[in-house]
Amino acid sequence: MDTIFALDANVIIHYLRENENVTKNFDNAVVEGSKLLIPRAVDYEIRRGLELLNATKKTAIYNDMVGINGQCLVTDMGEDIWTIAKDIYVKLHRQSLTVGEIDILIAAFCLRHGFTLVTANTKDFVNIPEIQLENWWK
Repeated sequence: MDTIFALDANVIIHYLRENENVTKNFDNAVVEGSKLLIPRAVDYEIRRGLELLNATKKTAIYNDMVGINGQCLVTDMGEDIWTIAKDIYVKLHRQSLTVGEIDILIAAFCLRHGFTLVTANTKDFVNIPEIQLENWWK
Protein backbone atom coordinates (compact mmCIF):
# COMPACT_ATOMS: atom_id res chain seq x y z
CA MET A 1 0.00 0.00 0.00
CA ASP A 2 1.29 3.45 -0.91
CA THR A 3 2.03 5.97 1.78
CA ILE A 4 -0.64 8.55 2.47
CA PHE A 5 0.58 11.95 3.59
CA ALA A 6 -1.59 14.75 4.94
CA LEU A 7 0.09 18.09 4.31
CA ASP A 8 0.17 20.84 6.91
CA ALA A 9 -0.21 24.45 5.78
CA ASN A 10 3.39 25.37 6.53
CA VAL A 11 4.68 22.69 4.16
CA ILE A 12 2.48 24.01 1.36
CA ILE A 13 3.64 27.57 2.09
CA HIS A 14 7.28 26.46 1.89
CA TYR A 15 6.51 24.61 -1.34
CA LEU A 16 4.94 27.74 -2.83
CA ARG A 17 8.05 29.68 -1.76
CA GLU A 18 10.11 27.06 -3.62
CA ASN A 19 11.99 25.85 -0.54
CA GLU A 20 14.53 23.36 -1.87
CA ASN A 21 14.05 20.66 0.80
CA VAL A 22 10.26 20.80 0.71
CA THR A 23 10.18 20.76 -3.09
CA LYS A 24 12.58 17.80 -3.22
CA ASN A 25 10.56 15.80 -0.66
CA PHE A 26 7.29 16.70 -2.38
CA ASP A 27 8.62 15.60 -5.78
CA ASN A 28 10.02 12.37 -4.30
CA ALA A 29 6.63 11.56 -2.74
CA VAL A 30 4.90 12.10 -6.09
CA VAL A 31 7.44 9.94 -7.96
CA GLU A 32 7.09 7.18 -5.34
CA GLY A 33 3.31 7.17 -5.84
CA SER A 34 2.42 8.48 -2.39
CA LYS A 35 -1.02 9.94 -1.98
CA LEU A 36 -0.91 13.61 -0.92
CA LEU A 37 -3.94 14.90 0.93
CA ILE A 38 -4.76 18.42 1.97
CA PRO A 39 -7.27 18.40 4.81
CA ARG A 40 -10.09 20.90 4.23
CA ALA A 41 -8.91 22.97 7.25
CA VAL A 42 -5.46 23.34 5.64
CA ASP A 43 -7.05 24.34 2.34
CA TYR A 44 -8.91 27.05 4.26
CA GLU A 45 -5.66 28.30 5.86
CA ILE A 46 -3.86 28.41 2.52
CA ARG A 47 -6.65 30.07 0.54
CA ARG A 48 -7.31 32.77 3.15
CA GLY A 49 -3.60 33.61 3.36
CA LEU A 50 -3.13 33.76 -0.40
CA GLU A 51 -6.16 35.98 -0.81
CA LEU A 52 -5.09 38.33 1.98
CA LEU A 53 -1.71 38.73 0.27
CA ASN A 54 -3.21 39.02 -3.23
CA ALA A 55 -0.67 36.36 -4.18
CA THR A 56 -2.00 35.62 -7.65
CA LYS A 57 1.03 33.65 -8.88
CA LYS A 58 1.12 31.43 -5.78
CA THR A 59 -2.68 31.04 -5.94
CA ALA A 60 -2.36 29.76 -9.51
CA ILE A 61 0.34 27.28 -8.45
CA TYR A 62 -1.80 26.11 -5.53
CA ASN A 63 -4.86 25.74 -7.75
CA ASP A 64 -2.78 23.58 -10.11
CA MET A 65 -1.66 21.43 -7.14
CA VAL A 66 -5.25 20.71 -6.14
CA GLY A 67 -6.88 20.81 -9.58
CA ILE A 68 -8.21 17.82 -11.49
CA ASN A 69 -4.73 16.86 -12.70
CA GLY A 70 -2.94 18.08 -9.57
CA GLN A 71 -0.79 16.01 -7.25
CA CYS A 72 -2.83 16.81 -4.13
CA LEU A 73 -6.38 16.01 -3.14
CA VAL A 74 -8.29 18.38 -0.86
CA THR A 75 -10.35 16.15 1.37
CA ASP A 76 -13.13 16.65 3.85
CA MET A 77 -12.10 15.60 7.30
CA GLY A 78 -15.26 13.78 8.40
CA GLU A 79 -17.67 14.05 11.30
CA ASP A 80 -15.85 11.67 13.62
CA ILE A 81 -12.75 13.84 13.91
CA TRP A 82 -14.61 16.31 16.12
CA THR A 83 -14.76 13.85 19.01
CA ILE A 84 -11.11 12.91 18.55
CA ALA A 85 -10.16 16.60 18.42
CA LYS A 86 -12.14 17.28 21.59
CA ASP A 87 -10.32 14.46 23.37
CA ILE A 88 -6.94 15.78 22.23
CA TYR A 89 -7.82 19.31 23.36
CA VAL A 90 -8.97 18.20 26.81
CA LYS A 91 -5.95 15.97 27.36
CA LEU A 92 -3.50 18.72 26.36
CA HIS A 93 -5.35 21.39 28.31
CA ARG A 94 -5.21 19.27 31.46
CA GLN A 95 -1.44 19.08 30.96
CA SER A 96 -1.29 22.88 30.53
CA LEU A 97 -0.23 22.43 26.89
CA THR A 98 -1.56 24.64 24.14
CA VAL A 99 -1.97 23.64 20.50
CA GLY A 100 -3.77 25.66 17.84
CA GLU A 101 -7.37 24.69 17.11
CA ILE A 102 -6.75 23.93 13.43
CA ASP A 103 -3.65 21.91 14.31
CA ILE A 104 -5.76 19.81 16.67
CA LEU A 105 -8.29 19.16 13.89
CA ILE A 106 -5.52 18.18 11.46
CA ALA A 107 -3.99 15.87 14.08
CA ALA A 108 -7.38 14.27 14.74
CA PHE A 109 -7.82 13.69 11.00
CA CYS A 110 -4.41 12.00 10.73
CA LEU A 111 -4.93 9.90 13.85
CA ARG A 112 -8.38 8.77 12.75
CA HIS A 113 -7.11 7.50 9.41
CA GLY A 114 -3.54 6.54 10.28
CA PHE A 115 -2.07 9.13 7.90
CA THR A 116 1.40 10.60 8.30
CA LEU A 117 1.30 14.35 8.89
CA VAL A 118 3.89 16.25 6.90
CA THR A 119 4.82 19.47 8.63
CA ALA A 120 7.69 21.92 8.94
CA ASN A 121 6.59 22.62 12.52
CA THR A 122 6.80 19.34 14.40
CA LYS A 123 6.81 21.26 17.71
CA ASP A 124 3.11 22.00 17.13
CA PHE A 125 2.32 18.28 17.24
CA VAL A 126 4.92 16.55 19.43
CA ASN A 127 2.62 16.54 22.47
CA ILE A 128 -0.08 14.62 20.62
CA PRO A 129 0.47 10.92 21.34
CA GLU A 130 0.70 8.40 18.52
CA ILE A 131 0.73 10.93 15.68
CA GLN A 132 3.07 10.02 12.84
CA LEU A 133 5.10 13.06 11.78
CA GLU A 134 7.44 13.71 8.91
CA ASN A 135 9.38 16.95 8.49
CA TRP A 136 9.99 17.89 4.85
CA TRP A 137 11.60 21.21 5.74
CA LYS A 138 14.80 19.58 7.04
